[in-house]
Amino acid sequence: MDYINAFWVGGVICALVQILMEKTKMLPGRIMVLLVCTGAVLSAINLYQPFVEYAGAGASVPLLGFGNTLFKGVREAVDENGFIGIFMGGFTASAVGISAALVFGYLASLIFNPKMRK
Repeated sequence: MDYINAFWVGGVICALVQILMEKTKMLPGRIMVLLVCTGAVLSAINLYQPFVEYAGAGASVPLLGFGNTLFKGVREAVDENGFIGIFMGGFTASAVGISAALVFGYLASLIFNPKMRK
């Protein structure tokens, strides 16, 4: 049942984002920032963690989950280090994901020989 919940929750999130992209004139970059900020705000008011516990990867993998991860990292760093934790918590919590994206993106560019659009 965990796989089914992850599948339908992730699908609903992606479908809502697709509708947002189609029905508004917002650029994809702004939509991505909106999703990350929404995930952080939902985490701040303690609404996102129960959602992650129910849906698992269906809620933690999309960009809403990245906002949740950033907020959790900042909260933990502030508890441990005080004010300076605001600046270091997000980096600490998301370092592995960002590093993996950079490494795999670089490897894909070596394998597939990307070309600039004209």
